[in-house]
Amino acid sequence: MKQISFIKEIDQLKYIQRKTRLFNSNRQENDAEHSWHLAMMALILAEHSDKPVDMLKVLKMVLIHDIVEIDAGDTFIYDTSKNHTNTQEELAAAKRIFGLLPEKQAEEFVEIWKEFEEGTSDEAKFARSMDRLEPLLQNISNKGGTWVEFNVDYRKVYEKKKAIKEGSAALWNYAENLINDSVKEGILKKNP
Repeated sequence: MKQISFIKEIDQLKYIQRKTRLFNSNRQENDAEHSWHLAMMALILAEHSDKPVDMLKVLKMVLIHDIVEIDAGDTFIYDTSKNHTNTQEELAAAKRIFGLLPEKQAEEFVEIWKEFEEGTSDEAKFARSMDRLEPLLQNISNKGGTWVEFNVDYRKVYEKKKAIKEGSAALWNYAENLINDSVKEGILKKNP
């Protein structure tokens, strides 16, 4: 059965290590944990979406958006050598992995993945705001976490995190305050 093959294949997501660490922990988060956490965040924070969203579609987006990393690997959002954008490598991964599913499901998942990556629909904007908020909260809980480890400055964090406001002005306001407080606390450097 094709669906079982897909289910077995995506187990590999549990082995894809992200740079960010779990809250108040030294252990790196894996992609499966990240996706689950985003799904829970979307459910809990849905009322803060600027626009009404189809929550099932948002959940699908956050649960499948990183599946391509089984083939393409995780790209650290602050990586200076590899751009963190939709690549041909990721598209090929989406087609291969989702292609394990029956044709109709495969097409739906590829389209949902593309919609998330493009970030233009209300659902994609809200899903992407979850994707940017979670590591912000993790880094703060770890006294700077990857910001300190990789010497990431305020400007880079601010630029990457401002995508939150595309899905939720309220959550962006909260996140912006956290970023500024992180500078005051010395866990995020503001280079001139």
